[in-house]
Amino acid sequence: MFSDPRSRATASLYLTSFSRLSVKCVCKVRRHFQITPHIGETDEKGLLILASKLLPLCLTSALSLTGAAWAEPPQTQAIEIDRTETKKVDDLHAIWTGLLSKYVQSDPSEINLFDYAALKNTPDDRQLLNDYVEELAVQPISSLPREAQFAAWANLYNALTVKVVVENYPVESIRDIRSGLFSPGPWKRDLIVVEGETLTLDNIEHDILRQEFNDPRVHYAVNCASIGCPNLQAEAFTATNLEDALNRAARDYINHPRGAHFTKTGELVVSKIYRWFQEDFGGNERGVIAHLTQYASPELAERLSSVDDIQGFEYDWSLNDASRKD
Repeated sequence: MFSDPRSRATASLYLTSFSRLSVKCVCKVRRHFQITPHIGETDEKGLLILASKLLPLCLTSALSLTGAAWAEPPQTQAIEIDRTETKKVDDLHAIWTGLLSKYVQSDPSEINLFDYAALKNTPDDRQLLNDYVEELAVQPISSLPREAQFAAWANLYNALTVKVVVENYPVESIRDIRSGLFSPGPWKRDLIVVEGETLTLDNIEHDILRQEFNDPRVHYAVNCASIGCPNLQAEAFTATNLEDALNRAARDYINHPRGAHFTKTGELVVSKIYRWFQEDFGGNERGVIAHLTQYASPELAERLSSVDDIQGFEYDWSLNDASRKD
């Protein structure tokens, strides 16, 4: 549709901006009605229908505006801005990588644990974490290329989660850190302001990452500080490593018993993630099995080929704490 790179880049910026407007609307609706799909408490189909109606309207408006803009293209080269901002944000993520490499530990069962106690007792590193979160929040995330946006949001989610747990440590489970009297977990707490919008962890995961990127690997990128969750990676996501990191995270989880396993009687048991968010994995159990097969080892894939349904769902909400006693 657009013949030159600058026009295409500018169009992308307009479209992203209007897409974010629809997400802001959804964020406000979710906070107003206290909708939290994270633990499977609420059916959010109505919210998704609302979002699906808002987004086309925003895109239509964006195309209209961009059509008028071609006659007077911006003087700043959008492509060069993207490259500069992406490098700046990727360099910022090096701080998060440094903290992860120091405090993430893999246990003998190949579950990554986090040393919350050590971080809580290291004021300099706690300040470094706070500085990283604050600096990342003021970056122009919505104007970055898609890979850089995804990486920024996933890192922000994980860093905020670690920050909240450390502030409340010691706890047995992240669900002990409540958002309200009847709201287990910190997912509905207002935690950060990004581009003028106050966001919760739910907003980042469900309204931004899941909605804008429509990639089931979101669930392997964000970590809810629980044993049952996919591993918190020991390296930050960046625009450069994102694709490989997501695929590796998916393989690691699916081929671990907490992701999928067969009982002694041959029944397939999978993580409750695949029930809570089944719509992200094909919308039914066969879709979930197809997704699992995509990342399964040859041995697991062969066993998956012999089943059509799932017999059980499991999830361990225990804190992924390096200090835990087995």
